[in-house]
Amino acid sequence: MASIFTFDHDPPRVNSPWQSGQDSGKRPHIERSATSGAIVESDTPSDSLERLEAEPQDGPIEYKLHLLLRPRRTYNKMSTTLKVSGSQQSGSNREAKQPRQSSNPLASSSQTRQNRLHHLTTQLLWRLQQSSPYHSTARGDLVLPKLPEEIADLTTLEKPGKLLPGLEESNGALYEIGVADDGTFVGLTKDEMDESMTTLKIMAASLGCRVEVQRMKAVGTCEWSDITAELTGEVRVADLWVAEALVMPVFNAQSNTDSQQTGRLNYAPRRGASITEQLRVSLIGPTTSGKTTLLGTLSNGMLDNGRGSSRINLLRHRHEVASGRTSSIAQELIGYEGRRIYNYNVDNINEWPDIHDRAENGRLAFLLDSAGHPRYQRTTLRALIGWAPHWAFLCIPANEDGIAAPGVHSLSGIEGSPGVGMASMDLAMAHLDLCLKLAIPLAILITKSDLGQRTLLKDKLNIVFTKIKAIGRMPKLLASTARDEDNLTEVPDNDLQKIRDEVINPIVETGDPLSVVPIVLTSAVKGIGIGLTHALLRSLPVPPTPTARDFVPLALNPEQPAALFHIDEVFEMSLSRAQTATTSGSSESAPVVTGYLRFGRLSIGDRVILGPFLVDDEDAGALVPNDHPSPGYGLSIPHPSSAEFARLSSRHTLSASKIEGEWRYATIVNIRDLRLPVQTIEAGQAGSIQVVFEESNGDASDIDTVFEKSRISSVRLRKGQVLAVPSQHMLDTGLSLQATSSLTASFRTSDVRSLTVNSLVNAYVGMARAAVRVLQVTRQRPDLSSRKVLTEGDVFGINDHIELERTKSEADLDEYHSEYHVSLELLNSREWIELGSRIVLVEGGSKEKSGLEGYVGKVIEIGE
Repeated sequence: MASIFTFDHDPPRVNSPWQSGQDSGKRPHIERSATSGAIVESDTPSDSLERLEAEPQDGPIEYKLHLLLRPRRTYNKMSTTLKVSGSQQSGSNREAKQPRQSSNPLASSSQTRQNRLHHLTTQLLWRLQQSSPYHSTARGDLVLPKLPEEIADLTTLEKPGKLLPGLEESNGALYEIGVADDGTFVGLTKDEMDESMTTLKIMAASLGCRVEVQRMKAVGTCEWSDITAELTGEVRVADLWVAEALVMPVFNAQSNTDSQQTGRLNYAPRRGASITEQLRVSLIGPTTSGKTTLLGTLSNGMLDNGRGSSRINLLRHRHEVASGRTSSIAQELIGYEGRRIYNYNVDNINEWPDIHDRAENGRLAFLLDSAGHPRYQRTTLRALIGWAPHWAFLCIPANEDGIAAPGVHSLSGIEGSPGVGMASMDLAMAHLDLCLKLAIPLAILITKSDLGQRTLLKDKLNIVFTKIKAIGRMPKLLASTARDEDNLTEVPDNDLQKIRDEVINPIVETGDPLSVVPIVLTSAVKGIGIGLTHALLRSLPVPPTPTARDFVPLALNPEQPAALFHIDEVFEMSLSRAQTATTSGSSESAPVVTGYLRFGRLSIGDRVILGPFLVDDEDAGALVPNDHPSPGYGLSIPHPSSAEFARLSSRHTLSASKIEGEWRYATIVNIRDLRLPVQTIEAGQAGSIQVVFEESNGDASDIDTVFEKSRISSVRLRKGQVLAVPSQHMLDTGLSLQATSSLTASFRTSDVRSLTVNSLVNAYVGMARAAVRVLQVTRQRPDLSSRKVLTEGDVFGINDHIELERTKSEADLDEYHSEYHVSLELLNSREWIELGSRIVLVEGGSKEKSGLEGYVGKVIEIGE
């Protein structure tokens, strides 16, 4: 199952083989060199550890006899070769035995020093990736410096460069130098060890990493004859050393060092924000409409076998595979550049960062698949409201009868007695009505078109056309003459041209993406309409970059932060070894939140606030609504009825005004833009953010009035909260974000009068879903002066929402133009709600409702 946040829960750990079977509490042992007399530190006594365990095939640990870029000298004798595993030679023969050659051939006339450096660096990259929760296989080519002829000039290449993509979360790798693959200590002379360390630092620097020497140990002696010594007969003697070096990624231009870094690192750009255009699309529709199957075909580039083979990889839970019903929001990414489609059918594309890499100069389509069954209607509301999609794709099956079965209630105008379920077409119309109320740009995909009967399909299209035209939009039926059975990697030119002529050009002429509703006939089995669907994803307009002034002018909302991130999901993680070195806090917990950036910009190192948190979350926290359906209600009843809901909740509700909401501040340590590790995320982009909460101390500061340091003992992040950066105005005036306990919303529909005072409903605002109590419903008199001047084409003065089937009286017009203000009280928890944002009120479900019959309004006032 793809997600905007994916990681390996248990990557291999970077544990030193020197610690195997030892007491970690022992003090370092002091050794004296046998030849130079120099005193060195060793973590273990020399006689307690004569060899290491054999080199593991996988994991972040590498044994190397040496890292020389030249052939090694020939030795007359090496004391360490006596310890070669499995040797059965006599003592005299052992003395003459040479150390086992490395598995990597040495530099020679056939293999240049540059080639050997490339081979060694590729090996280092693989070891570093072994300790990373996630890495890409296609992004980022190695760029190695050209080696100078003189060895002394190599030190100029040791400065770390830009961190290679995919290593941002690596915990590093350990190199055991002078050690054979079976763990035998062979050793290097001092000059060979220095050269090997220089090579390792050059390798690490090319990947954006640094080298820290963890230990050096003398393991024996050696003898050799220099060329000049052949005349004099002099034999040189030297110690043999082994070393352990830790290679770690760095986030700045810190130089390689042989000592542990204790200072805090500066956050320098590892990579800027992604500049690739992103289109966010929500797929909705009834449970049998084939949404997930179609998404699987689009993202995998493979047709379905008629039994759902293309959707298997998208399902998150075992019960989804067994039942065939999606119960959660699945997410996938497709890249486009020109006519080229970048999905999992393309070679060397295994993960989302690979798609980022290929479509860097094109477009990314981020698709969210929602559940269609009424029991899981919360996922539909989250996909349409919480994620604020740029476009919604409504999937309607062509092969299912729109007439409700006996005993099934119909919402599409067909006669039927109340019963225990709903017809597929009724659910589809409920989804369509909600999209039209929310005023979201919409496209309709008629799925399973290869199975639909012509007359049945015509009847469905008539219903859809009528609803769309009734609100002033123009439906456009698009049909592709070709079947894309053999080519799912490129968008056909004919389909691109059809979308430009029938959809894009009319939208450009009107300047309104709501004006046109494209309708495409598709089949994930035959490939019908797949090219047109890709053409839509490639060509549909993306709205302008959102700002903090989109809903309400800043002058009317001074508490607006500089950046706002809506939280959808929370993952508990700990800091990686590299991140621990860059943070000053002692906490190893670093939760990850996913969602999208409503406006502003967030970068690694930014100080942010999160919340609102419940001060006493042991009691009140249990009352916060979750997104799991109650096990006490059947599949056809997503919620209790309003009356039953009120009765069940009356004994367990607590006014949010009696609950204190607080904020906690943290530091951003990691950002991923749709899984791509970046330094910055921009407004409108979706991704994941890892934070470290800062521990409060006794020192007071001016910033305390803004961040309101929390007094709660534990951090309990949840979906619906926000992550924000205070604006400069808030910092200057001491204003803080307000945790709302009540609000007033404006509705322009008389249907809202059915809400009764003191009734309980669910409110959806942004990513937040809260139980609220209706306090008051008041009607605001319309401004009659605005209707006195009418145009010839608008004789009734009611524009898009006119009902052409009947003539309205003046009383009807007044009622139609009336605005209703509904006062609401939040229960059990406070939420941060943006002034001017869209709100949807949903009453308790019943056997005769889909759970999507909501009232859509706008927040006009918030209260403490």
